[in-house]
Amino acid sequence: MRTRFTVNGEPREVEHDTRATLLDILRDQLGLTGTKKGCDHGQCGACTVMVNGKRVNSCLCLAAMHEDDEMTTIEGLGSPEALSALQKAFVSQDGYQCGFCTPGQIVSATAMLEELRAGDPSYASASLEGEMALDDAEIAERMSGNLCRCSAYPLIREAIAMAAEVKS
Repeated sequence: MRTRFTVNGEPREVEHDTRATLLDILRDQLGLTGTKKGCDHGQCGACTVMVNGKRVNSCLCLAAMHEDDEMTTIEGLGSPEALSALQKAFVSQDGYQCGFCTPGQIVSATAMLEELRAGDPSYASASLEGEMALDDAEIAERMSGNLCRCSAYPLIREAIAMAAEVKS
């Protein structure tokens, strides 16, 4: 089967088995190894990518479902020479330990901050409408789908809060 989509601003067309996941295509065929295979069951968030601006667990998505979609992986958010605000904040706040979950955390946080700006409430939001306060509880709730084996959660939340201040 052939599927066309855009990855990090670059049009791509891949030939693949109908059962291939988006994660496997990104890593094995396109060489974008920043997206990690953690649990392979959609429970850890290490494989988080953005599809059409929304965060998804790429291990749960069949590549065939994404014809003409636009995807962003960690490689599309910044480079070693030009880090994104979130990447800089993760470095500044030591928002990582072993680094395995870091790409998924950063991609998820990028999408999460856009969700917040769009006014999308979470379970922890005080109201369903209006401006949402980005406090520690709100960040923790919105990032609950991304696990960290090293338990660097306080530093991850600090990095996200720091990057949110830079972007506002």
